[in-house]
Amino acid sequence: MILLIEDDMVLRENTAEILELQDYEVITAPNGKIGIEKAIEHIPDIIICDIMMPEVDGYGVLQSLSSNTKTHHIPFIFLSAKTEHKEIRMGMNMGADDYLTKPFDENELVEVIETRLKKAHLVSQVFVAESSKKDPAEGDIRNLNELKNFFDDEGEVEEFKAKDSIFEVGDHSNYVYLILEGTIKTFQRDEEGKELVTGLYKPDDFLGFTSLAENYPHQESAVAVKDTKLVKILKYKLKEILEQNRNVSLELINMLTDNLSVIKQQLLIMAYSTVRKKTAQTILQFAEILGKKSQEDIRITRSDLASVAGIAIETLIRTLSAFKKEGLIEIEGRVIRVLDLHRLELVD
Repeated sequence: MILLIEDDMVLRENTAEILELQDYEVITAPNGKIGIEKAIEHIPDIIICDIMMPEVDGYGVLQSLSSNTKTHHIPFIFLSAKTEHKEIRMGMNMGADDYLTKPFDENELVEVIETRLKKAHLVSQVFVAESSKKDPAEGDIRNLNELKNFFDDEGEVEEFKAKDSIFEVGDHSNYVYLILEGTIKTFQRDEEGKELVTGLYKPDDFLGFTSLAENYPHQESAVAVKDTKLVKILKYKLKEILEQNRNVSLELINMLTDNLSVIKQQLLIMAYSTVRKKTAQTILQFAEILGKKSQEDIRITRSDLASVAGIAIETLIRTLSAFKKEGLIEIEGRVIRVLDLHRLELVD
């Protein structure tokens, strides 16, 4: 059964006819409010939903159904005239499975529906098969390493080029990420638009723990510092794992506590250290995140260094020049090479 939510009567009837000719059972709704009611009442196999609608828009429909345990598993496809990347990203960040733009190709619509239905059916079959052949405790995830393996095996892979946005402030945080390759920075902007880096993440780090609540907005933005690959899973799946595995929950709490300690230490350095020490510690922090050692190049922008250190770019440049004269580093364009790691650690 397909639920089609579309306020344009002509398009709704034409699309329903196309799908019925393909032997699908179709139920329709003229707005988001009725669409939510019909989804809960009928529990369709897939939902196709317009975005701009009266009563409740498509984003509101997805948010409501994603937070309902009866409907959060249903594949959800946005159908809209909106083609801007920001709109598409917003829909996908909220948990939509696919996105088709109007006017759409009939074959494309049918193909997307068939693909999503087959995937949902396959996942269901695998789940039933695994459940029937395993003891309840056999599939338990017992520690963080096994949780990361679960991400690797079950997560959805995404790749980003350097400077690509992963999520932005205000986006719905329905996913938790595990970084496989690359480096990511998170940041906020002040009222004047100045960027403040709030965190740096490397391979094997988790990302996106804004809240375990569904659809809670991100409080910071995330951007790839260099080409990055990560895997993501929906928060409700992670919550199910944590509810069933006490040890994993405790390890995760400890990890997040350690992360907070690092952030507090960084804030203390920013608040009370000299400009020289802030700059030195920031270079060392980037070197650690990027896995660099003495005599190895660190490719990073001056603005990123300055925002992490909490100092003006002009001040940073003067301090880097001083470090260069002292033989602590070499500079070639955007590349910084640490010449004496030990002396840099002792800068005060």
